[in-house]
Amino acid sequence: MQVTKDMVVTLTYELLDSDGQLIESSDTPIEYLHGGYDGIFPLVEQALAGKMVGEQCRVRLEPEDAFGDYDAELVRLEPRDKFPGNIEVGMRFEGRGEESGTMVIYTVTDIAEDKVVVDGNHPLAGQTLHFACTVTAVRAATTEELTHGHVHGEGGHQHH
Repeated sequence: MQVTKDMVVTLTYELLDSDGQLIESSDTPIEYLHGGYDGIFPLVEQALAGKMVGEQCRVRLEPEDAFGDYDAELVRLEPRDKFPGNIEVGMRFEGRGEESGTMVIYTVTDIAEDKVVVDGNHPLAGQTLHFACTVTAVRAATTEELTHGHVHGEGGHQHH
């Protein structure tokens, strides 16, 4: 079967930085619903269109095609007393963006005596990335998957 709209695509992948250093790879294959359902980067989806099982593709993703440009406005200095006593660099917290009012995941990047620096940017924001993948399976999506706009796990839908 070919990768076309409304197909569930299974693939293995590697995500590399602009120097070719591995950032992450799939230990097990991942699945997404092909055809504009926002389950994978749009440029990767375009590159996979028409591929068949066993075929590979490699896509260069500029920041705007992946995790966006780095936004210095998403770095905030917060009072230490807003956080739990066991706070550590690398911990993540959910909060509201000051300008947008939408929920943002903030990562603790520095801790001083009475202040904590949090960054709402994705860790890969501002980076050019290379996404390399191999198609391992293609199947028609179920009616339920198409209705919900995403792939359901083995045994059916697990959340909502």
